[in-house]
Amino acid sequence: MTRTVLLTGISGFIAKRIAHDLLQKGYHVKGSLRSMTRADEVREAVGPVGPGRLTFVELDLTRDDGWTGAMDGVDVLMHTASPFPMADPKHEDDLIRPAVDGTLRAMRAAHAAGVTRVVLTASVASIAYSARTDGHCYGPGDWSDLNWPGSSPYIKSKTLAEKAAREFAAGHPGVQLTTVHPGLVCGTPMDRNYGTSLRLIKRILGGRDPAQPDLPIAVVDIEDVSALHIRAMEDDDAIGLRLIASDDVLSFVEIARTVAEAYTGRKISARKAPWLLLKLLSFFDPTVRGILPQIGAGFALDVSASLPFLDGGFVPAREAVLRSARFIDAQSGG
Repeated sequence: MTRTVLLTGISGFIAKRIAHDLLQKGYHVKGSLRSMTRADEVREAVGPVGPGRLTFVELDLTRDDGWTGAMDGVDVLMHTASPFPMADPKHEDDLIRPAVDGTLRAMRAAHAAGVTRVVLTASVASIAYSARTDGHCYGPGDWSDLNWPGSSPYIKSKTLAEKAAREFAAGHPGVQLTTVHPGLVCGTPMDRNYGTSLRLIKRILGGRDPAQPDLPIAVVDIEDVSALHIRAMEDDDAIGLRLIASDDVLSFVEIARTVAEAYTGRKISARKAPWLLLKLLSFFDPTVRGILPQIGAGFALDVSASLPFLDGGFVPAREAVLRSARFIDAQSGG
């Protein structure tokens, strides 16, 4: 019997790739949208499929309307919908509440409908951010410290949403939850509506900044993120796991250098921004203020639990960055 997946936030950068790969494997996909006006965009991105194999429902993370009906005929909940802003919001609850409440709203509706298998798009942000300076390698047993000054609203939103999901699963023994934890998702998008992740690469490729912060970030290719979601759904060995999705941790300086070396004709700066300059900017820019504790604080990730669910390991981080750059460059006409 063909399984039907409710894929929330299907118009997102990650979700479009997951939808494409699920459909290629013969699954039925019911995608949630905040507005049906984006349905044609998704259809075009994922490519032609058989009648009835891709359908849509209109759902909002902040409202109960429609969630009960959306679960009709669904076998798996794959919850990818969560805000990922370029800059911190004015009030952190503007990010945290939709993430936490939306996750619980989706899981409650799934549980009420008898849907037991849940795959949640979490983040490295819920694992690897703390004040530790002892060279600790962060793994599935770690949680980000929300009292650390470097804990941004985004880090808090992803950490609290995952904790809420895990508490819900613990209180409802029939729920089989797996979380997938991407870092900065690069690679080739399904279309030009690629969201925040690739806008960072676009900014570097465009040479908009005279220097880059020495800010470390885990990097992963979108094809690996999609593969982990699908294997997490298919493989019972993944139930309960936190699957970290990252090939390597690169600083923004290293990312810029990777792009600059491939596009030697561009004025792309890979200079490291002086810490004192960032400190000065932090007095005026809350986003810069939020990243100051992370500057120069490299970290490592233990991805050993994820590797059995990938064929051949992760796409190299620098290749993922260059795939993004090549796509953006082609879209802009080179």
